[in-house]
Amino acid sequence: MSHVRFEIVGGGGDRRPIWSRKDEEYVADFCLVSKRYLDEFEYKLFRFHFLLGADWRLCCRHLKMDKGIFFHAVYRIQQKLGRAFRELKPYPLFPLDEYFGDVVRKELSLESRNVLRMPSSKKKRRGLRPPLRKVA
Repeated sequence: MSHVRFEIVGGGGDRRPIWSRKDEEYVADFCLVSKRYLDEFEYKLFRFHFLLGADWRLCCRHLKMDKGIFFHAVYRIQQKLGRAFRELKPYPLFPLDEYFGDVVRKELSLESRNVLRMPSSKKKRRGLRPPLRKVA
């Protein structure tokens, strides 16, 4: 769920308060920068694999491509977008503390540590599998 934030922007005598929804702004910037920096094929693959969560088998079947070509394209996309997010001006999307304007804290709170804990390997988890045909 989104949070509205109250911030003071500007410097010197030109400081003014604003309300913002930083999470939605970040998601919009992330998607728009991705669409701008990737060509049509790469964006289609990015959307299926990264945004919609399709595994490599589903992407290969849907885009009619080989496994090796798929993974090479994924690595190229990661490299392109990583550089774009880092070098974006005036506000890079990575690292997050620069985008959100927060102070970096070295020690995480207990709540944050619980959220960031990886799932145990005892349970075998399956990836997201969207339905391929309409169920009657």
